[in-house]
Amino acid sequence: MIEIERKFLVNSDAYKSEAFKKTRISQGFLNTDKARTVRVRLKGDKGFITVKGQSSKDGLSRFEWEKEIPKDETQSLLKLCEPTIIDKMRYEIEVGNHIFEVDEFFKDNEGLVIAEVELKFENEVFEKPNWLGKEVTGTIKYYNSQLSKAPYKSWGINL
Repeated sequence: MIEIERKFLVNSDAYKSEAFKKTRISQGFLNTDKARTVRVRLKGDKGFITVKGQSSKDGLSRFEWEKEIPKDETQSLLKLCEPTIIDKMRYEIEVGNHIFEVDEFFKDNEGLVIAEVELKFENEVFEKPNWLGKEVTGTIKYYNSQLSKAPYKSWGINL
């Protein structure tokens, strides 16, 4: 149940034509303590609750537990979440032996596009598509839990 992933900014929308799947996601956080976050997510028509532990120092890995829950329970829990609910479209793109998940954010985070790739081990080599930009793995302001508290649009010109 250890999640290992790397996170990148995206420098073009070329990923959209390469995607084999796209899904609308609404998610909120019942708890955003850095030692543990509790997320509620509506992904398409499916609901999930997820608990994540504190990230390693380099931000590459952390404990993650997730369980599917009924859609109506998810909608009720989203009403209890801390401000702000994250709204995004997730594109899934196969690149080499990996699947990149690219999130295009809306509302208060509009303009932000982040790609993540999940790895089997921390120093695993993976193919990087040409639309992949600067790596932001471990940069806390790009965590969804932080984007709910300090949205991208509030960052101003010092991005």
